[in-house]
Amino acid sequence: MRTFGFPDFLFILEAARWTIALSLIAFVGGAIGGLAVALARTSDNAFARGVATVFVQVFQGTPLLLQLFLIFFGFPVLGIDVNPWVAAGMALILNTSAFLGEIWRGSIQAIPHGQREAADALGLHYVARMRDVILPQAFRIALPPTVGYMVQVIKGTSLAAIIGFTEVTRAGQIINNATFQPLAVFGLVAAIYFALCWPLSLLAARMERRQARALAR
Repeated sequence: MRTFGFPDFLFILEAARWTIALSLIAFVGGAIGGLAVALARTSDNAFARGVATVFVQVFQGTPLLLQLFLIFFGFPVLGIDVNPWVAAGMALILNTSAFLGEIWRGSIQAIPHGQREAADALGLHYVARMRDVILPQAFRIALPPTVGYMVQVIKGTSLAAIIGFTEVTRAGQIINNATFQPLAVFGLVAAIYFALCWPLSLLAARMERRQARALAR
């Protein structure tokens, strides 16, 4: 056993870059998947709606930790080796896709039906209608909850410690096992998560207030 010191502080602080990197991978991949889910959920195609609905129900209805386990421990059973980076990235992307897909579906459906009728009257096909009329308006509605959900993505990366991915939580576990000073170690870990999440929470709240003022005019 040794005393918690400055090198330990740096080790945990440097691990924050992997938390940030994993969060960005999850959010970018989840944004792409979420857009596909939202478009499928609001599509006129019954099959696409059905597939997207099942996807959302599965990934919203099961714990993220279980999804991590199924990918990290399940894929090798099928003969597919995955490292913690790939497993954590895949699980978080799929999970984020389901939640962002529902946020964006609600934003698309919040657009007045008259906007769609006007686009149809102008002879716009589906792609042009979504690109030029519906999605720009839905984007403004979706922005505050999307930024707010990024906080959940960052906090969700902590579960990757269970499969050995060395992000902030895992780094804290390693240092705590060596120093046996959980108050100092996990207090620092909590402070790092707070520093990452609090600005996003403030930004989301500010966006919501601005949007509320705009709707009230």
